[in-house]
Amino acid sequence: MRKRTFLLLVTLLMIDPALVRLRAGEAKPRTDLMDMSLEDLMKVEIDSVYGASGYKQKVTDTPASITIITADEIKRYGYRTLADVLRNVPGFYVTSDRVYNYIGERGFGPPGDFNTRFLLLVDGHRMNADVDGSLGIAMDFPVDIDLIDRVEVIRGPNSSTYIASALLGVINVVTRRGSEASGLVVSGEMSSYGTYKSRLTFGRQFKNGLEVLLSGTYYDSHGPDALYFAEFNSPTTNNGIAEAADGSHADQIFGKITYRDFTLEGAYDFSVQGDPTASYGAIFNDSEERIGFTPAFLDLNYDHHYGGDWGYQAHLYYGNSRYHGVYPTDESSVGGPPHVLNQDYSYGQDVGISVALSKALFGGQKLILGSEFRNNFQQDQWNYDEQPYYSYLNSHQSSSLGGVHVQDEVSLGHGVTVDLGLSYDYYSTFGGTTNPRGALIYKPGKKTTLKLLYGQSFRAPTAFENYYAVSSPWGMEEGNLSLKPETARTTELVWEQSLTKSFDLVVSGYYYPVRGVIQAETDPANGAIIYENSQRVDLKGAEFTVKRQSRSGLEAGLSVSLEGARDHDSGAPLTNSPHTLSQANLSMPLFKKKLFASADLQYVSRRRTQAGNLAGAYLVPNFTLYSPSALRKWEFSASIYNAFNDAYGDPASVAHQQDVIFQNGRNFRLKLLYHF
Repeated sequence: MRKRTFLLLVTLLMIDPALVRLRAGEAKPRTDLMDMSLEDLMKVEIDSVYGASGYKQKVTDTPASITIITADEIKRYGYRTLADVLRNVPGFYVTSDRVYNYIGERGFGPPGDFNTRFLLLVDGHRMNADVDGSLGIAMDFPVDIDLIDRVEVIRGPNSSTYIASALLGVINVVTRRGSEASGLVVSGEMSSYGTYKSRLTFGRQFKNGLEVLLSGTYYDSHGPDALYFAEFNSPTTNNGIAEAADGSHADQIFGKITYRDFTLEGAYDFSVQGDPTASYGAIFNDSEERIGFTPAFLDLNYDHHYGGDWGYQAHLYYGNSRYHGVYPTDESSVGGPPHVLNQDYSYGQDVGISVALSKALFGGQKLILGSEFRNNFQQDQWNYDEQPYYSYLNSHQSSSLGGVHVQDEVSLGHGVTVDLGLSYDYYSTFGGTTNPRGALIYKPGKKTTLKLLYGQSFRAPTAFENYYAVSSPWGMEEGNLSLKPETARTTELVWEQSLTKSFDLVVSGYYYPVRGVIQAETDPANGAIIYENSQRVDLKGAEFTVKRQSRSGLEAGLSVSLEGARDHDSGAPLTNSPHTLSQANLSMPLFKKKLFASADLQYVSRRRTQAGNLAGAYLVPNFTLYSPSALRKWEFSASIYNAFNDAYGDPASVAHQQDVIFQNGRNFRLKLLYHF
């Protein structure tokens, strides 16, 4: 049945749009970026990508391999979180240990890495946490999915444009403006596992040009009543059944005020997630185990253009990230109590400023000079047992970093453009680093673009990797300062071809040698988890994406990624590294663009686990019915996820006794929205 479904989706990609027009009637062409062919994109500036170079560019001009997911796609396919969006990006996959969601790209997704190798931006503001560099992509991401205008995914190193955390790519989330969310909007959702979500949003543009967007979201989920883990199948551990241990809760607040060239933006998120897996040696099936996250930020942006030739942009920002983990442990084996609550905390704060000046020169040349400084003035970590009190870690650090970068885009004529970038960054923790980037872009015709891309990038060790240790009293204040930055040098060739006005093809091949990979290791002397530069990896592969959009509202796409991620020294495949990824999607109007039926499909081949076993391949389809205006001011959607109820799991990290952690079976969501 799964093979037949997959073949059916592929076949539907080739449906002639005339067949759909017989049902839906002819409609006006949409102006969304993903609805346009590459030929049309070359003529349009408005819906362009920002995150690749730090300024707005047409997709075909960007010195990177890029995927954009629009707000329309988010609604049509029933995406619930940023994690759902990224699952459907070619070359990307998302794994979960039922607390965190981890991003994998092009075969590289070490379990438990906290997503430190990607830079996550919200309207240009860095969201990676100060202490451990982590980023949340589920309900621990502070922006409601309905407030997103588009998500720009820029593959490859971007340290020549952004300092810190852009080793493998940049994910830039662009939010809606007040004028785009006019009026008062109320939405409510009901999902499987006793899950409820509600949102209240107000947006307005006033006569003087002031735009205001304010939104609040409430989320609560009971989670599955019972989850079975074979590794704990013993009468002393409830026969491996964790009962009511997977619940979660989140409160989100987001605000955005825009007036002329100024934008003031802020967000706050408080989320708590139960942990049914008994990670880090916690007592199994204990309801007190939970993990909380509180990311928040405030950002003032000024963006002004002078006469069309000069541009100036500045960000002044403040960031705040908190983590709190509660782990019930049994200390009886070492003469302690059988039930002790271990408290694990981190608290980080930072302030910073970034500026960029751009100048359009003769011959279509564009020069950009930029600089950024960030002061992580608080990077605190502590860990202790309650009753009896015993402290394992009490670390208080601070750090700073700054950088300058220059980028020059030069048109050589005859369809040839050269884009060069260079940055120098200085870290108070390890010193300076220089990173170049270059792109040769050739357009032999209006429908064809060829890109040869090269980049060099790095990721500095985080305060968590440097200073977190609980193997001795009061932690490791001297720090694990032998850690060095990870580095990546990447080469990629991209071919973008518009086959017809509604049919586009993208083919790419890449080679990423990543060196000095920082990994969590188990210390054989005391069993503590420590971090070391213990691996060199090579990422090689190819990606094929075909996408079709028609004026009738039909959307269809298929991507296949063939990945060869291996250890450089042994040649062995990496942990949690699929050889093949595939995504397919189909959305068609059923009644004059008032009702859409959509399906998306993810295939992930088998992956190696920490224990050297294999997590089986899986094929997961999701189906959504979406109506943007069935009853005047109402929006409605109904979704079924994992429709075949596939029992699949993801490789676990060294923090777990499980080798594979299984995911949710078939589940649903109903969503209703009203515009006042």
